[in-house]
Amino acid sequence: MAAGTAVEVEPGRGGGGLWRWLRWILLTLLVLVVLVVAAVVGVLSFSGIPANSAGLTAQTVCAGTFVSGRDPQAVFTDDVLPQSPALSLVSIDVDQSDRVVTAKFLGIVERQAALHTDRGCVLDLPPDPDALPYQPAPASDQPWPQGDSALPPRQWPAGVDRAALAATTDEVFEGAGDPTAANARGFAVVHGGRLLVERQAEGFEAETPLLGWSMTKTVNAMLAYKKLADTGVDLGSTVVDAFPKGKEPPWVATWRQDSRADMTIMDLMTMTSGLDFGDDYGPFARVVTMLYSEPSMADYAASQPQAHEPGTYWEYSTGVSDIISQIVQAQFPDDKAYWSYPTRELFFPSGVSSATLATDTSGTWVGGSYLYADTADWARLGLMMMSDGVADGNRVLPPGWWKLAGRPAMPEGTGAGYGRQTWIPGSPVGGECAGAGVPPDTLSMEGHYGQLVAMIPSRDAVIVRLGWTIDKTKFDSCALIRDVVRSLPKG
Repeated sequence: MAAGTAVEVEPGRGGGGLWRWLRWILLTLLVLVVLVVAAVVGVLSFSGIPANSAGLTAQTVCAGTFVSGRDPQAVFTDDVLPQSPALSLVSIDVDQSDRVVTAKFLGIVERQAALHTDRGCVLDLPPDPDALPYQPAPASDQPWPQGDSALPPRQWPAGVDRAALAATTDEVFEGAGDPTAANARGFAVVHGGRLLVERQAEGFEAETPLLGWSMTKTVNAMLAYKKLADTGVDLGSTVVDAFPKGKEPPWVATWRQDSRADMTIMDLMTMTSGLDFGDDYGPFARVVTMLYSEPSMADYAASQPQAHEPGTYWEYSTGVSDIISQIVQAQFPDDKAYWSYPTRELFFPSGVSSATLATDTSGTWVGGSYLYADTADWARLGLMMMSDGVADGNRVLPPGWWKLAGRPAMPEGTGAGYGRQTWIPGSPVGGECAGAGVPPDTLSMEGHYGQLVAMIPSRDAVIVRLGWTIDKTKFDSCALIRDVVRSLPKG
């Protein structure tokens, strides 16, 4: 062959065949990748993780933005992402005009949450054009609880250890802003009906409503106690008979066929329902599915099987609180009256102006989880409860709630440290803080990620701590109550 002569390669031979072979390999690999991704997404979808992750993100960012008035990106970064690695696969889009948040898992599974009047942020509903974001009331110079002003230390009552209380306050905010630390966001101490301490972490205003998580249960129970008393429904009534005719949810007929027919409203109040539905916040947990993928949380909770005879076994369960909410809902002529009831009959009479109790998609209060209020308003709710339902001289609840709430659910075990949707942390029998220096007459509202309202009659004190403590070991509620109590004189 002469030098410089071009060599033609026949189609299908030599270099062309090599490239065709390489293209076939690349195409095969691409198909395999697509199949693997599809399989992974399919498995995840079957597990509920994409829908739950998108639902959690949409609801959290919507509430943080339109109920709490915070920056949506900060809510996503500070509240959502630290909860689980899976949430890093979710993206958000915030529509400020329609007050809607859209969240997408891997750009595929989409959920929306929208602000609704008297309902907070609700998943999977179209926008409500009349819903208005929370606007804090103008600050008042009047002393708390009528106004917003805390007492300056020089006016604190005699017997208060100012240095000790100041040191405790500083300790509360160690690690604030760090999701791997205690990450407190709000703190208040009330003594003698006056606000001694009210402080927020950097980036949070005093008027910022913060989520109480399971502290909602105690307030939800107060609402139930009030409404059921007003309508003549006894707490000893069976659940299946608590619904007015024509307002029974479908699950009532099923309950009538087994031992759940004997369950009382009080069994729900004391967490002795016997339903097989304990609390767990792992990626496959039923309570997570209930919160972020079930249109009716009460219906889902009521669908769980019976594991124990009602009234015989104590197990903490968020789902039973949502069933209580559904029982209360049935006592109203319409949902609008029900949705406005907390503000009209509990919050406003208690001097609380920042509170929002959110509902699920079906319209039932998320009575186990979704009450937002600012730090001082959580303290007002605590003071009203400790005063047996009286606020500023006005009776808000029927008498007897304080005593009932603090009656142990069970004679021994963990249930002896729990009352009616309320904890008894200092109880020497079953109390979570037994032997830790917490007065035995203490009752407390407690919530996920380190929320606390401790009410201590023997010190005439209310302690509020709000935060986002992902690592439970970083916050010791018993130590906080003990340290504050040590700085206060007896009431």
